[in-house]
Parts: sequence; structure tokens; C-alpha cells
Amino acid sequence: MTLRADHVAGGAFIGFGLLVLALSGDLPMGSLSMPGSGFLPKILAGLTIMFGLTLIAGAAQSRTFAEVEWSDGTHAGLVIAITAAAVALYERLGFLTTMVLMMLALLLIVERRRALSAALYSVSVVAITYVTFEYLLKTPLATGPLGF
Repeated sequence: MTLRADHVAGGAFIGFGLLVLALSGDLPMGSLSMPGSGFLPKILAGLTIMFGLTLIAGAAQSRTFAEVEWSDGTHAGLVIAITAAAVALYERLGFLTTMVLMMLALLLIVERRRALSAALYSVSVVAITYVTFEYLLKTPLATGPLGF
């Protein structure tokens, strides 16, 4: 059997779905009328596993894994590093500060956009997200040392 790119990608999706199921196992499912905190992660994990299996089933049409180009590895590594830094700083800096800094870093460092447009876009998206979660959905977000 020839190892193909979709075999690897499908296996990664299945592994990630199983990891999410394992980590969300203690969360209550609730019911359809009153879903619990484990409802969404378990549904998404199930769908991720299903799509991973679909990728593996159709893998014969994809390129072999040896033919995959890794020229975009630096770009992907930067995205992963910036996102990991944001995850690590989220509780210390709070939602607003962390998300604005993460989006700025992604737009300036990875995508190489102009500073002013990147700043305006980052602040706008984070402000809309903050208002949506904090006031419309009444879901408290992490606050930083400055109170926001």
C-alpha cells in the first residue's frame, strides 16, 4: 500500500478528534433541549473523526505523501508559534489584549500587511467579538491586569 497525503491528513484528523473526545469526556452532555458543556466538543470531535475517515476512504485520488511539498512549513510554523503564545498569555493578559496582539502578529509578521490597516482590522474584529460574547451572549471573557 502506498502512503498518500490524504491517509496522513485523515489520520491526523482522527487522532485530533479522539484527543478532543478524551479531554471532554468529563463534561456533561445534557440533552437536546438543554445541552451541557460537553455537547459541542463531542459533536465536533465526532464530525472531525467522520471527515478523517472520509479523507482516508478517498485517499487513492490524492498525491503520494513523498510528493508533498513542504515549502510552506515556515509559514505554518509561524502561525503555530504565534497561536501558542496567545494561548499561553490568554489568562494573564485577558481576551482583548491577547486577541489584538495575536491578530496584529499574524497580520504583520505572517501576512506582511501594512501596520495601520492591520491595527484597524485587529481592533475592529476583537471589539465586535468582545461585544458579541460579553453583552449579547452574556459569556464572560478573561480580563487582564488592567481590567479589560
